[in-house]
Amino acid sequence: MTDAPTSTVARRLDALPFTRTHLRVLTGSGTGWALDAMDVGLISFIIAALISEWSLSTADASWIASVGFMGMAIGATVGGLLADRLGRRTVFALTLLVYGLATGASALVGGLAVLLVLRFLVGLGLGAELPVASTYVSEFAPVRMRGRLIVILEAFWAVGWTAAALIGYLVIPNLENGWRWAFAIGAIPAAYALVVRWGLPESPRWLERQGRTAEADAIVRAIERSASVSATEAPVAAPPAAPPAATSTGERLAALWAPEFRVRTACLWLVWFCVNFSYYGAFIWIPTILFAQGYDLVKSFGFTLIITLAQVPGYAVAAWLIEVWGRRLTLSVFLAGSTVAAILFGTATGEGAIIAAGMALSFFNLGAWGALYAVTPEMYPTSLRATGSGWAAGVGRIASIVAPLTVPPLLALGGAPLLFVVFAVFFAGAAASAWGLVDRRGVALDDR
Repeated sequence: MTDAPTSTVARRLDALPFTRTHLRVLTGSGTGWALDAMDVGLISFIIAALISEWSLSTADASWIASVGFMGMAIGATVGGLLADRLGRRTVFALTLLVYGLATGASALVGGLAVLLVLRFLVGLGLGAELPVASTYVSEFAPVRMRGRLIVILEAFWAVGWTAAALIGYLVIPNLENGWRWAFAIGAIPAAYALVVRWGLPESPRWLERQGRTAEADAIVRAIERSASVSATEAPVAAPPAAPPAATSTGERLAALWAPEFRVRTACLWLVWFCVNFSYYGAFIWIPTILFAQGYDLVKSFGFTLIITLAQVPGYAVAAWLIEVWGRRLTLSVFLAGSTVAAILFGTATGEGAIIAAGMALSFFNLGAWGALYAVTPEMYPTSLRATGSGWAAGVGRIASIVAPLTVPPLLALGGAPLLFVVFAVFFAGAAASAWGLVDRRGVALDDR
């Protein structure tokens, strides 16, 4: 297969300047993304607190993280399929509602078993939201800035993770039942789901693909009016000439492994798996590892907050480079940097070395995440874009399930040096796999 001729809606979207609607879609989706990050980040601090308060073993604690990632694996795969069937905005709002309510309920638990059930439900919502949000924003973004906007979207993760670090530093150690208050704050996405559902437009590309051309045209015309662009410069939206790459759920799943897509799917899944393994294995456990090395809870949380702040320049540099170097080179360079930083962090001694190596790991790893989220939706046409993105994320979540469970035995076997060498090997594998992806910098999205 080859790319279909670009549809009328797609051409008009790609010709637009950056408008208020783009800003609203980006910040609206980014806020949901930040709330996701806050929830994932909070659990790393809550685990450290519960080990002390509930006298949990490291194995019990690792299950708190891993069961959430089990839910994320299922949520990502199902969420992508639903988003291609029901629409991007609808599924985005639903996922926010599910994980927001489950997070709020977690504040009331009295034991590990109920917490594990709720963390699984949280994972379902989180897992579905992230690939759907990146697909949604990519389908609005003009071609010349698409990669940069997706990296900026992913940069909201740093905002949420920093908020989690602040809550972990200021709330959890300083208030009675501070971890319960942290969970209560994490319930905010349930309310925000209403904003998403009624305040953001549906993707015109998806609407056109469903034959709802009048609705697609109305949304694009509204954006054109806000940008003072004449809608009469292009004909009213019409269905693309080429048939969709897939229409049913079974066809979408099979299409991921069609000759046109099989290499990029395999490489994309490998990158997602390796990056998830190293990222979640490291960052979920960093506060606990520092605590085990003799730093008290407040100091270990403070170190983690400083390390987290390095995510912001990582995203900023990746957002610039992705439209200069392209997707593959930017992704592979940041993954190579993550490889070196992981080794340095695992062997660091002394507060200064720990913070410096941790900041380097945070800088390179989160820059790589930004590039990965930018490249993923571009691998597939509109009719299976969310499915492809969701399944790649779902495969990655398998690694995030396994990673927290492997940390305790690896620490027992060889301590932090062995643990972070293992993470470095996975980062290196992801860097190599990135070269099997298609670089679509400056190329219109495939709207089949």
